[in-house]
Amino acid sequence: MTKRIVSFLLVIFLLLVTVIYSATTGSIKMGFFEFIGALFDEGNSQMEAIRDLRFPRIIVALFAGAALSVSGVLLQSVMRNPLADAGIIGISSGAAFVQLFIVAFFPTLFFMTPVLAFMGGALACMLVFALSWKSGLSPLKLILVGIAINAMFTGLTEAMISLGGSLNMSASSVIGSNLTMRTWKDVSTIVTYGSIGLIGAFALYSWCNLLVLQDKTVKSLGFQVARARLLIAAVAVLLAAVSVVVAGVISFVGLLVPHIARRLVGHDHAVLIPFTALAGALLILVADTIGRTIVAPLEIPASTIMAIIGGPFLIFLLRKE
Repeated sequence: MTKRIVSFLLVIFLLLVTVIYSATTGSIKMGFFEFIGALFDEGNSQMEAIRDLRFPRIIVALFAGAALSVSGVLLQSVMRNPLADAGIIGISSGAAFVQLFIVAFFPTLFFMTPVLAFMGGALACMLVFALSWKSGLSPLKLILVGIAINAMFTGLTEAMISLGGSLNMSASSVIGSNLTMRTWKDVSTIVTYGSIGLIGAFALYSWCNLLVLQDKTVKSLGFQVARARLLIAAVAVLLAAVSVVVAGVISFVGLLVPHIARRLVGHDHAVLIPFTALAGALLILVADTIGRTIVAPLEIPASTIMAIIGGPFLIFLLRKE
């Protein structure tokens, strides 16, 4: 219990420090006390720029990290596979493909992008389940099928981009994971759909705990396994899709964060889900802040930094398993 409390307090403290550091570092710099004072000064021009440019970026990074991390926890629970992640098994690429398709060919439906991207992610998830299921879920087959589905949707996206130069601009703004120039409209989208997904995830924590058991054991208790898997997977896809719509495709977050979280707070999803949300928010904000400041004025996308970290981590897990 003490370890859990310390872990929560440490993550919350680091999150607050990172938010303040991210807001005060860059082309416009402020000291801590200057920043606190400027928060309540409506006439401060530097603070106005930070409100319009950095605050939306910070909030998007926080919610994207929380959404992807919790999505990973839910998928690992549903699929009984510690390597399940929206970016690895094709859910993110499915959502990105549908989003780009809508932007390119049906721009008038852009306001429905979150819902349609959810449908793309759900299609990818259903394909992974359908093609890897044979008298139960095989962890190895599931990952291999997921990688194939991911490659298929990524290939379709690249094929669409290659059809015409006019799609390049759309593609960069749709599937690019650089959080530059995010607006308060983006914040509204990810906060609205992300909050629904995060609340739904926490509401289903008891089902996640039950899915750890064998299907025969759970069914003997009167638990409807198929319905639980469907609802939990739907929430996981929603979280991944809204992150793709606003922040772009960022892989490995839902893989890396849950594994670290389980070592710190255990396997009870009542504790694991909120802690994972906080840790994921911290990770993406740190990655984005490093990418924004390490080679300024150039920027390294958060997805690139996560790939550098996540690739070796995945290899480590595969060798360990």
